[in-house]
Amino acid sequence: MTSKWNFQNPTKEELDRKDILAKELGINPIIALLLVKRGIVTKKEAEEYFTPKLSDLHDPFLMPDMDKAVERLNKALRGPEKILIYGDYDVDGTTAVALVYKYLLQLVGSSYLGYYIPNRDDEGYGISYKGIDYAEENDFKLIISLDCGIKAIKKIDYAKKKGIDFIICDHHMPDAELPDAVAVLDAKRLDSKYPYDHLSGCGVGFKFMQALAMSNGFPSAELEKLLDLVAVSIASDIVPITGENRILAYHGLKQLNTANSNYGLKGIIDICGLTKKEITISDIVLKIGPRINASGRMMNGKEAVELLLSNNISQAKKRSESINQHNDDRRELDKKTTNEANAIIDNFENIENRKAIIVYNPEWHKGVIGIVASRLTEKYYRPAVVLTKSSELITGSARSVTGFDIYKAIENCRDLLENFGGHTYAAGLSLREDNLDVFIERFSKLAAEEIISEQMTPQIDIDATLDFKDVNVKFMSDLKKMNPFGPDNPKPIFATSGVKDYGTSKLVGRELEHIKLEMIDGKSTSPMHGIAFGMSEYKDYIKEMKHFDICYTLEENTHNGNTSLQLTVKEIKTDGDSQ
Repeated sequence: MTSKWNFQNPTKEELDRKDILAKELGINPIIALLLVKRGIVTKKEAEEYFTPKLSDLHDPFLMPDMDKAVERLNKALRGPEKILIYGDYDVDGTTAVALVYKYLLQLVGSSYLGYYIPNRDDEGYGISYKGIDYAEENDFKLIISLDCGIKAIKKIDYAKKKGIDFIICDHHMPDAELPDAVAVLDAKRLDSKYPYDHLSGCGVGFKFMQALAMSNGFPSAELEKLLDLVAVSIASDIVPITGENRILAYHGLKQLNTANSNYGLKGIIDICGLTKKEITISDIVLKIGPRINASGRMMNGKEAVELLLSNNISQAKKRSESINQHNDDRRELDKKTTNEANAIIDNFENIENRKAIIVYNPEWHKGVIGIVASRLTEKYYRPAVVLTKSSELITGSARSVTGFDIYKAIENCRDLLENFGGHTYAAGLSLREDNLDVFIERFSKLAAEEIISEQMTPQIDIDATLDFKDVNVKFMSDLKKMNPFGPDNPKPIFATSGVKDYGTSKLVGRELEHIKLEMIDGKSTSPMHGIAFGMSEYKDYIKEMKHFDICYTLEENTHNGNTSLQLTVKEIKTDGDSQ
């Protein structure tokens, strides 16, 4: 689907402020303009943005119930009582479990610590009765739940009857009624005055451990060594990289790129072919995170925790290879399921008039339906809900488009659901089969009422137009100061018009589906290198030396120890394309 290119033309005030900032900081004026557009208008704000400081993290005791959580955990550590670390099976949950387990292991013997990851197939998302029974059978008196639990009212009551206390660390939207746990740590609580409410589940776990350290006068260095896990959770869970998340991600990436980073993460980095390269948020999103996630999707997330707790290189290597195989299997299943979903949609009547896509196949693997929902949203650019059968219930994953709160839409169907949770643009749900038709009808009606046609056309916001002569080592150096990029701090997208083939562009890839571009514009003589993934249909047009426009992000490409600039082309527009 061809996108609408939305050029972010600066105001006179932004241009004036840009000139001042560029001079004060000694940076490229275009980079200064990018800062101004992100609300960074003073030298002090820019310096804080370029170099986030851990000392600027918020006091963890500002979070509701933090004092209660620390008091109960300190009591368990003094006992000592057996503590069970319980987490969701995705990247955020498994990194959170690994972080809290590794930190507490320094304070209490391993015989007093355990961890539990529910099985996606027979327990589903979040806290399960089976997990609570496991805690009772193994004499755990305190459960710390991470990345889940905010809606587990009945299950927390079940645990209390068995004499098991809960501390909930979550970042999902709560209901008006909270579980009756010892403490519920969630900055999204309605009564929360915590200054930042976009932490990942692992981030909430980090804040809990930070508060524990502060209460006991422990130095922060040991906890900060675990920030690589927080960075992986932030990138993989697609939370905003602003505020505290930006600080945590910045320092987590620094830790991830050091020799003493987590052995398990190093094992994954090696198997991804990222060794000796500077790891970025994009590397986590595209390579590291999916492999960790594959464990919970295809087998059990416990494997991912075992990897992240590996205490030597050879052990980590072996576990990384196993998880990488799960990822290969996941890819094949993902491709097959996506093709089957597209075949169902091909038979829909009036697809162009549908404001939402809902597909159901009881045979689909529960572990890949979230990925498939993302692919359908990307292809058709409208909300997608992908459903399958799991035990006695239908379970589903939903993804959305800009401006449509899919969590709120699903919440409006809550009387039809057994369980649901999530965020504005991604959610999960379960329901009985006899409610399926009514759910489809009501959800589709909500989408039809709220989504306007403009939301069904993808837009690409262009931050600035560039001539190729503007793109040099100094420009890239200034741009890199804006790292880490991610949601709410996106990698800038540039556009260059009137480019043409230098005569050496060619198809690459296993199926020759990509174009390796070598281009010039009207003001350059030496070629600019770029890669256009999945755009082989433009090959003939380009080879005819016709002019075209591109929008792209700027990357550094390292090969055989040599680093060069490369454009990653997001879209190509030719004379025949409409804006």
